[in-house]
Amino acid sequence: MLETLSNAPRDYAWGSPTAIPALQGRAPTGVPEAEVWFGDHPGSPAVLGDGRSLVAARTESGKAPLPFLLKILAASSSLSIQAHPDLAQARAGFAREEAAGIPRDAAERIYRDDNHKPEIIVALSDRFRALVGLRRVEDTLRLLSGFGDAAGVLRLRDALTVAAPADALRSVIEEVLSGQADDIVSAVASALTDAESPGFAEEIDVLRAIVRDFPGDAGIVVALLMNLVVLRAGEAVFAPAGVLHAYQDGLGVELMAASDNVLRGGLTPKHIDVAELMTIVDTEPGNAPLVIPVADGAGETFDADVPDFVLTRYATTSGPVSVTLDGPAIVLAADGAVTVSAGDRRIDLTPGTAAYADDESSLVLGGSGVVYLARPGRRG
Repeated sequence: MLETLSNAPRDYAWGSPTAIPALQGRAPTGVPEAEVWFGDHPGSPAVLGDGRSLVAARTESGKAPLPFLLKILAASSSLSIQAHPDLAQARAGFAREEAAGIPRDAAERIYRDDNHKPEIIVALSDRFRALVGLRRVEDTLRLLSGFGDAAGVLRLRDALTVAAPADALRSVIEEVLSGQADDIVSAVASALTDAESPGFAEEIDVLRAIVRDFPGDAGIVVALLMNLVVLRAGEAVFAPAGVLHAYQDGLGVELMAASDNVLRGGLTPKHIDVAELMTIVDTEPGNAPLVIPVADGAGETFDADVPDFVLTRYATTSGPVSVTLDGPAIVLAADGAVTVSAGDRRIDLTPGTAAYADDESSLVLGGSGVVYLARPGRRG
C-alpha cells in the first residue's frame, strides 16, 4: 500500500501564520499554523488519498496503531515548558488516573495514555531556537551577573549555590512554580529590560520575548535556567524522558512516540501539577542532547535509540534511492520535487506533503529533492 497522506494544520496560538504555507507553496490563511500531524494519533488523524483516515485504514487491516507520530512544527513564540514521563511512569500514572475516574479529556488530566513520549526535532528553517535541558549552574550564574542586584535576583543567585547543582535547580523550579518565589519572577523579568551579559545575547533576546508573551509567568525563571539551542537547517535535538524543553521559533520536522502525556512547567495557561512534574523531571544540568546524523546507506539517520521511531533524511539529487522497509513508513518531502514509488504505484511530492507506505518491502525515491522518512525504531 502506498498512498498520499494529508492533514489540516493545527491553529495553536504559538504557531507561525506564514512558515507552513511558505513551505507548502500556498497563501497564508491569516491564522497561526502550528503543526501538521502525519500519523494515526486520534487527536488529529491524517487522511489517505482514498479518503479514509489513517486510523480507519489501519483498523480495517487489523493493524496496531503506529508507534510514532510525525509532524511539521512551526513556532513563532514559545511553546509551554514541558517534560514527558518514561514508560514506567506513564503506565503507573495512567493506571492511577483511570482508577481515580478522571475523564481523559479533563483539563486536570495528566496521563491521557500509558506511553512515553521521547521526541526529536530537525530544523528545516535556517534557524530554529529551542530551550532544552538545564544549563550548568556556573553558566547561569555568569548569565545572571548582568541582571543587576535587585533583591529577587540576589535571592536566585544564592538559591542556586546552596546545594548540589541538581538539587539546587530542583528546589528553585519547585519554589517558583508553586508560587513561593514571585519576587524572583518579577525581579528577573524587570532586570531583563537592561540586562547585558557577555556571551548571552541570544539567551537574553529569547527571555525578553518570553517576558513579553507571558508577563508574570513563573516559567520565566524556569526558562532562564535552560539551555538555548540554535539549530541550523538539518541539525537536530532530542528531548528524552524527564528533560524540560520548550521550542521557541522556527520550522522543523518533529518525530515522537505516539503519546499525549505532557507535564507542563510554565509559559502556559494550562494546568500545571507541580508535585507530579517534580516526580518525573530530570534536574541534572548539562548540554542539550543534540543528535548527529549517521550515514545509513544512501541516507543519514537521526537515531535517538528508542524503539518507537527512527528518522532518516534522503537526498535524491544524485539519482534514485532505494529504501528497504520492514514495517510502516511515512515519507515527508522537505525540499524540491520528489517521487515515491512502490511497484507500479508512484506519488509525486512537493515540500510539506507526505506519503504513507505499509506492507511494502521497499520504496524508490526519485526526482530531485530532500525527504524525511519515519519508521519504527530498530528493535533488538
